[in-house]
Amino acid sequence: MKLDRRVLILLLLAVAIMLPPWLGIYYTRFATQIAIYGMAALSVDLLLGYTGLITFGQAALFGVGAYAAGMLTVLGVTNALLAWPLAILISMLFALAIGGLSLRTRGFQFILVTLAFAQMVYYFAQSLRNWGGDDGFTLPQRNHLGFISLADHTTFYYVVLMLLVLVAFLASRIVRSQFGMVIRGIRDNERRAAAVGFPPYPYKLVIFVIAGGIAGLAGALMANHAKFVSPATLSWQLSGELLAMVILGSANSLIGSVLGAAFFLCFRDVLSDYTEHWMLYFGPLLVARVLLVKDGIWGMLLRATGAAEKPARPSIDFPEPVEAAPKPGATK
Repeated sequence: MKLDRRVLILLLLAVAIMLPPWLGIYYTRFATQIAIYGMAALSVDLLLGYTGLITFGQAALFGVGAYAAGMLTVLGVTNALLAWPLAILISMLFALAIGGLSLRTRGFQFILVTLAFAQMVYYFAQSLRNWGGDDGFTLPQRNHLGFISLADHTTFYYVVLMLLVLVAFLASRIVRSQFGMVIRGIRDNERRAAAVGFPPYPYKLVIFVIAGGIAGLAGALMANHAKFVSPATLSWQLSGELLAMVILGSANSLIGSVLGAAFFLCFRDVLSDYTEHWMLYFGPLLVARVLLVKDGIWGMLLRATGAAEKPARPSIDFPEPVEAAPKPGATK
């Protein structure tokens, strides 16, 4: 049975809507965690898959959003309609500052500069003794949406899922727009894009700031989910895990990053019950994905359901059969 790609996405969304609450609170909370990390991985995919930027600093923006939402909640700003947009704005300002400097470099230098900025933010968070330092701090409660309380795990899950769908839709509109065509052109050939009138730096900076805002929202949601914030949310290891999620799911595929986050978290939680050295098993799996599966989990799912796009047949100028020209001297 062959499925259309849109039908497949709707089926996955239907599973996400119905299955976790039916399985119980534990799986609802776990699905919430998947949705949050899927949103953060999606922000990485905008940089890696669509712009060609390998960054180890996305966890810093994720952590900034978590700290901003957490601090606002402790200070009494508990309305999510105020706290979450402020967390997004602060993360985008940090992304503007980090991207404004790091995007002046390329390749390996860009990776190191983003890593350096991430470590600076990490150690700054450790120095905040009034906010727990290395131990972090707890939130007295979750934020609320006016008259809607998010204390219930199922309600909070559906809010996070709705935000994930909204972010994925907006990101899809961005990458399919003229702006998205430009950043993909910059990814493929930066010099050619500059030669035809599209300077790479401002376009890369804009997408870097947008991805920073998405990561900041994911961080704010994680702070509410765990009701706890610590410098661990800013560590470079988290940036590496987000990159691994995107690679597993399929770079240059927004839904793939969410599937990659789901697979990574399931793999980690299952194996960590048996061994604390679960990364020894994950490493070879990631290598096998890169060497053997070129388009990740999303590509495998598309092929398994028959929804993968097949290359079009070469067209011919005269599809109708043409009568053979009569031989010289022949009569009709």
